[in-house]
Amino acid sequence: MRLNTIKPSEGSTSNRKRVARGVGSGHGKTAGRGHKGQSSRSGGYHKVGFEGGQMPLQRRLPKVGFSSRKSYLTEEIRLYQIEGMSADVIDLEALKSAGIVSRRVTKAKVILRGELTRKVTLKGLSVSKGAAEAVKSAGGSVEV
Repeated sequence: MRLNTIKPSEGSTSNRKRVARGVGSGHGKTAGRGHKGQSSRSGGYHKVGFEGGQMPLQRRLPKVGFSSRKSYLTEEIRLYQIEGMSADVIDLEALKSAGIVSRRVTKAKVILRGELTRKVTLKGLSVSKGAAEAVKSAGGSVEV
């Protein structure tokens, strides 16, 4: 095999369309643009999404939702998740090593969900009012 003999396989390529090159080409006269109208003329243009004056789809549908970029960096921790941990001092690093929060998280908040029966110390975590009371009633403490 030589580089100068390489050709594409049979039927994989087709000749390009030569529009407006006479009747015999199959694309003569109007050159595939049809008769009359904006799109048949040179410089014919309409906005993307334009529907001929009808209210466009992107304006007919309601605006929905918002996703905060902070939400990717914060997570909520429930009391029953802390109950399952073996550490007595719980901070962000302890939660990451236990696999409760992902590695990318920079902030975490403890919320009241489930029960806490053992004494723990929460360091550097935001804590909801109910969760703080539950930790203190179990004999633990909250350090901001």
